[in-house]
Amino acid sequence: MSVPSRTHLVLIPSFNPGAKVFETVRAARAQWAPVWVVVDGSTDGTGAALQGLAARDPDLTVLAHPRNCGKGAALLTGFTAALARGYTHALTMDSDGQHPAECIPAFMQASLAHPEAMVLGVPRFDASAPWVRVLGRRISNGWADLETLGAGIEDSLFGFRVYPLAPLVELMRAQRGMRRFDFDVEAAVRLSWQGVPALNRPAPVRYFTAAEGGVSHFRYGRDNALLAAMHIRLMGGFVRRLPLLLARRRARA
Repeated sequence: MSVPSRTHLVLIPSFNPGAKVFETVRAARAQWAPVWVVVDGSTDGTGAALQGLAARDPDLTVLAHPRNCGKGAALLTGFTAALARGYTHALTMDSDGQHPAECIPAFMQASLAHPEAMVLGVPRFDASAPWVRVLGRRISNGWADLETLGAGIEDSLFGFRVYPLAPLVELMRAQRGMRRFDFDVEAAVRLSWQGVPALNRPAPVRYFTAAEGGVSHFRYGRDNALLAAMHIRLMGGFVRRLPLLLARRRARA
């Protein structure tokens, strides 16, 4: 993209991602400007290297946390700074190379055409996807569909998305959660509760092995427990909002 957008940016949270982050940032910059990275307390040297890249690229901005605070917290730092600078939307993508940078323009165009909506990626897995992760995703998707009464969230966990910033920052400031791995699901569900429509777009995803430079911070026990607690919390909110959600569902019918 030759002219940087004044409304939409790419936002990448990053924690000890290894060398894949440089491929991710270069691929994102080849598709869009501006691109922002939030270094969330990385200790692998990538933060300083990213700062060096930003010093040579006016359309790359690097923000940094002094310690690791979690994916959602890193994104909130970026969202808040972007909103303060006049941006209205952010496309989020992971730093590990799994998300498809080539899909950035299409997702941004969908957001520009429907600025009131969140544009949600729906992953298209290849043989590299661990079956346990795919199964866990199906379970989370089922809960999210129930919690929104089928409002149209096709995938609750895929972090390749475009969000409208104002309603998202407002709801995050009102929540104690949404600061770690629970961010993606809770953001989609709570925005849906607020009446933000979901546009779903397919996107390929690839899981890299360690030999290919892949780095995963997902811990099955810890993070599944976090997701379970989050869905319990969301079910409480669902019950309180059930009359409103039923009215919306009847209106969609």
